[in-house]
Amino acid sequence: MEKRIGLIAGNGKFPILFAEGARKKGVEVVAIGINEETSKDLEAHVSKMYWLGVGELEKLFEILLKERLSSVAMAGQVRHKLLFDKNIKLDKKMSELLGGVRDKKTDSLIGAVAEKLEKSGVKLLDSTTFLSDLLPDKGTLTKTPLDRKVLEDIEFGREIAKSIAGLDIGQSVVVKDKVVLAVESIEGTDEAVKRGAHYGKEGIVVIKVSKPNQDMRFDVPIIGPETIKLLKGLKATAIAIEAKKTLIIDKEETLKLANESGIGVIAI
Repeated sequence: MEKRIGLIAGNGKFPILFAEGARKKGVEVVAIGINEETSKDLEAHVSKMYWLGVGELEKLFEILLKERLSSVAMAGQVRHKLLFDKNIKLDKKMSELLGGVRDKKTDSLIGAVAEKLEKSGVKLLDSTTFLSDLLPDKGTLTKTPLDRKVLEDIEFGREIAKSIAGLDIGQSVVVKDKVVLAVESIEGTDEAVKRGAHYGKEGIVVIKVSKPNQDMRFDVPIIGPETIKLLKGLKATAIAIEAKKTLIIDKEETLKLANESGIGVIAI
């Protein structure tokens, strides 16, 4: 591992945890934040911070060249729906990238950026580098055993979630009594869960999976304390995630909240 790497940071706490993990290993991080997404709190956890707009791909490559960064990681989500925001200005390089992809699915877009990086001599690192302890092993992670009905809903929903993930539509489904109440799309997991709870009321089960050929360099599934707070507010029963393929942000706090709230968490 190099002693100095770049970090292309999206939203949420994932970029901060990545930077903290790198620092513990003695690795310096130069971060590139996205104005529309990245938390300003990241600045306190990196050696240097740059900012750019989501459509400024040329500026990204200029920063990488200026800083002589040969390895970078992508951590944190960039909302897909920003592509449809008329206020977002795209530079020439980003316009060319969008015009050259076969479609505008998440994998296609991020994959195209990754390909451009690697063609310019920049290696894209696994986004879970330094964070392996946040990837849970298989099993029930909370104290209360899940009953048969919940486990059947999880098994029912898992195959469906894997199917939509394979199509790069979303990575979560909401189920109750073996009925699919909501499928995640461009709106993100939280909004899909709210939509599912609107129809299923209390007792819903959420299943969140990785893609069948998940590229751990980007778009890794994540849950955290805010996930549990949302589920508690909606009186959900459980959430199933994929073992070794899903990051649990603030793992101790997340599972503590889940235990206190009666929300089952299982890695499948």
